[in-house]
This record gives sequence, C-alpha cells and structure tokens, in this order.
Amino acid sequence: MDTDAALAALSALSHPTRLDAFRLLMKHEPDGLSTGALVDASGLSQSTFSTHLAVLGKAGLVTADKQGRHQIQRASIDALRALMTFFAKDCCGGRAELCEPLLAELSSYC
Repeated sequence: MDTDAALAALSALSHPTRLDAFRLLMKHEPDGLSTGALVDASGLSQSTFSTHLAVLGKAGLVTADKQGRHQIQRASIDALRALMTFFAKDCCGGRAELCEPLLAELSSYC
C-alpha cells in the first residue's frame, strides 16, 4: 500500500457511519451483509447510506456481490491488512520485538 491508498482508506474510515459500517461488515466476515441490513443498522435512508458505501468501495475497503435480488457487502480483509502493514512496517525503527504486545493483543480477538 502506498501513501495515497492509505490516505484514501483513512479518509473513508474517518466518518462515523462508514467506520461503523466497516466494523459491522468485519464482524460478519466471510458471509457479509446485504445492503438492506446495513441500511437498517445505520438508520439512514438507502440513498444516503449508498453514498457512504460508495466511498468505502472507492477506497477498496468494501466489495459487493450480487446474490439473487440482494447486494452482499463484504469488508476487504486484504485492504485492512495492507493498511495495518503500512503502519507496522515502520513501527519502532525496525525492532519487531517492540510490536509483539500489539500482535498478542490482536491475536486475542481472532
């Protein structure tokens, strides 16, 4: 991931609705959620929420698949991994052992 892609992802996640939607989609991986379920969870109108989804999609954080009559939205775990790696690769001046507490904390959630 380069700086421009990282900035696009961070910008997309900087809005509360988009951050909440992305976190909700991460909780529902690998199955994803229908756009309607996301709209219902957000409490916003379909058109307003679709604008937020478009921003997440343009940043590469969310993908959509058509399943029958439904659009299924999924968080891009690869994009999240790339963003986290973007930060981690410069962490602590190359001293990987300093990042071990972070990795241990992350593994407790998986």
